[in-house]
Amino acid sequence: MRTKQSRIIAAALLTILASSLVFAQGAMGTGPAGQTTKGAVIKGKAPVNKNILKVKLPKAQEATLPNGLRVILLESHKVPTFTLQLVVLSGGLADRPDYHGLATFTAALMREGTAKRSSKDIAEQVDALGATLAATSGLSSLTSTVTTAGLVENLDQTLDIFADVVRSPTFPQAEVDKYKARSLAQLQVQRSNPQFLAQEQFSRAIYGDHPAALVSPPVASIKKLSTKDLVDFHSTYFRPNNSMLAIVGDVTMKDIMPKIEKAFGDWQKADVPTVNIPPAPAQSASRIFLVDRPGSVQTVLTLGTLGIERTSPDYFSVLMADRVLGGGPSGRLFLNLREDKGYTYGAYSAFGGSKYRGIWSSSSEVRTDVTEGAMKEFMYELKRMRDEKVSADELDNAKRAIVGGFALSLEQPQALLQNIITQKIYNLPADYWDTYPQKVAAITVDDVQRVAQKYIDLDHLTVVAVGDASKARDVLAKYGKVEVYDADGKPLGGGGDNK
Repeated sequence: MRTKQSRIIAAALLTILASSLVFAQGAMGTGPAGQTTKGAVIKGKAPVNKNILKVKLPKAQEATLPNGLRVILLESHKVPTFTLQLVVLSGGLADRPDYHGLATFTAALMREGTAKRSSKDIAEQVDALGATLAATSGLSSLTSTVTTAGLVENLDQTLDIFADVVRSPTFPQAEVDKYKARSLAQLQVQRSNPQFLAQEQFSRAIYGDHPAALVSPPVASIKKLSTKDLVDFHSTYFRPNNSMLAIVGDVTMKDIMPKIEKAFGDWQKADVPTVNIPPAPAQSASRIFLVDRPGSVQTVLTLGTLGIERTSPDYFSVLMADRVLGGGPSGRLFLNLREDKGYTYGAYSAFGGSKYRGIWSSSSEVRTDVTEGAMKEFMYELKRMRDEKVSADELDNAKRAIVGGFALSLEQPQALLQNIITQKIYNLPADYWDTYPQKVAAITVDDVQRVAQKYIDLDHLTVVAVGDASKARDVLAKYGKVEVYDADGKPLGGGGDNK
């Protein structure tokens, strides 16, 4: 039996692992310290050693089982822990057009019972090992993932549970029914959240009928969900020849491959349907949407356009432009709307990309009485990015922040492993991450302005506001015709006139 002390150590190490992963995912959005108000000099600068620009990252070892399962190992012997992540190369984009959400439902219910273990058994056994086990897939994601982490001393037991959940989930109908009830209740709660309403309306406006338009599973899909649907999806796509098993931790290929072969060697491969990834739709003319929340004391604003694919040659230029615009507390939006105007606690921008075009958006939550001023400043900053070249100091600070965050992430094995997975999924060059700092350093002020003019397309700008329509409608009408909706997404009419 495990002692109390060993349980405490296990919990502490897993907390470190979780924190490391969160940091690695968010490191690129961390700004340099010491920002001040608009117009003042940013004194704090991320310390970046020039040697960081020339890095040689640890190389992963790879092997492939006869059934087609690719194994990727990154050794890290600093602490006696491991993380296993099965990446299935089918996610929400593999859902049927008339049944969106199946990948998400499948992942969510995988650990609710197998041929050998009940949901309770899985939860208790994982907890007893001081391990973690989770599965996830997005509504428009390329992949589904199952991840477990724990102490190396418990690797065999944890791997046994992990393989059981990956290969033999039974999706008991009783658990499916509970999940359906929880999901429907959660949707009702989400409809009271203004940030959710803004994201929902914005995604719909940008993507139309594309799967990326969905930010929550359709109610109809939830209601008709059955065990058979989940079993069929799992059987179709969760196959070794459609998967990668990525490992990071205090293990060696020599030691772990026999364990992997025992756990997954007899997993049967099969023909997997090809997933056709639809391109993002062409952008419509600029539109303004107002979701009415009578009496709201805040207005949630989101402004944006279609952006880039992950493999776009413009990626690093957009990365730099986004950092300057609103990629952190040193961004123009934050310094303007918060530090200079005091309209909000924060204002930011963000971009993303997959094998279809992502979005580039700016957002904030402001007091209702400053909605007009906030809209004015958002438009000012978007136009400034297009019309004026960023200063040499702004560009230098952005480079320092990005390269500094990347340098810190090199200390996190989980971040390195995620980089390797990204490189594999998008078929990026083998030296992509080795040369990442140089690619950042090579961006010029002309590159930043070029992508700002290309992707901050004000003639096709989508604006979404969630707030009190009686107070926000006239403000938004100054920028074009306003389409008003209720919190359920139903049009209310009464939009403003074009001006």
